[in-house]
Amino acid sequence: MAGRTVRLVLLVGAAALASGSQGDREPVYRDCVLRCEERNCSGGALKHFRSRQPIYMSLAGWTCQDDCKYECMWVTVGLYLQEGHKVPQFHGKWPFFRFLCFQEPASAVASFLNGLASLVMLCRYRTSVPASSPMYPTCVAFAWKMDYFCASTVILHSVYLCCVRTVGLQRPAVASAFRALLLLMLTAHVSYLSLVRFDYGYNLAANVAIGLVNAAWWLTWCLRNRQRLPHVHKCIVVVLLLQGLSLLELLDFPPLFWVLDAHAIWHVSTIPVHVLFFSFLEDDSLYLLKESEAKFKLD
Repeated sequence: MAGRTVRLVLLVGAAALASGSQGDREPVYRDCVLRCEERNCSGGALKHFRSRQPIYMSLAGWTCQDDCKYECMWVTVGLYLQEGHKVPQFHGKWPFFRFLCFQEPASAVASFLNGLASLVMLCRYRTSVPASSPMYPTCVAFAWKMDYFCASTVILHSVYLCCVRTVGLQRPAVASAFRALLLLMLTAHVSYLSLVRFDYGYNLAANVAIGLVNAAWWLTWCLRNRQRLPHVHKCIVVVLLLQGLSLLELLDFPPLFWVLDAHAIWHVSTIPVHVLFFSFLEDDSLYLLKESEAKFKLD
């Protein structure tokens, strides 16, 4: 027992000097994974594992090695808690209780609810706003990207949406050129993370930087037009809420009940923000439609 305690303390002290996460550097974890893979992940034992593995686990890509890492993670967590140490991360992530094939079930459910809210509001938008509205194609495309693409894409598309609203309606060529620039930035960003190095710190910094540009641009436009367009107060609230809620993504703590972490809380918290933002888009699109119809009558 004393030997384990000394080893854990030494590991904590060397954490800043070594690569990887504290938990997966622990010798107990490494030895456990090695023994588990030798015992279960080759020959007849592997066939037995695959025959007993639920179909949804194999379809989700869970391998015998993944299962060993999951089981050994909890063995190591138990030792840390038993010795009174803080819970470590493993391979860059906190330990989560697995549910079915979901390693982070709360985040999965929260993401689904987030996407469902976006889909419901998209249907409402398409019902209430005619396709002839100047902002209709851009807003619909934005909604689908919120459902299917990553955070970087959503933020960049929000910047593009702001460009179209503030500049592009009068100067379409400028909006087209800016869109090409954003697509180039997104391609470079995704290529670096996929082909060179997946750097969580860089990804977070990039998203924060472009998020600040997005917030500053929208707020500047809203404040300049708050007297002429009463509905822009919804956009102001959305931008401020998103900036405040984004702080949740910067928090780093072990998941509550091994299920609920800051990322899941962020997803749940942003559901009403989506509803309010689509309400703003609906009001603004209807306003632009009335404005374009009035100009057409004058002409």
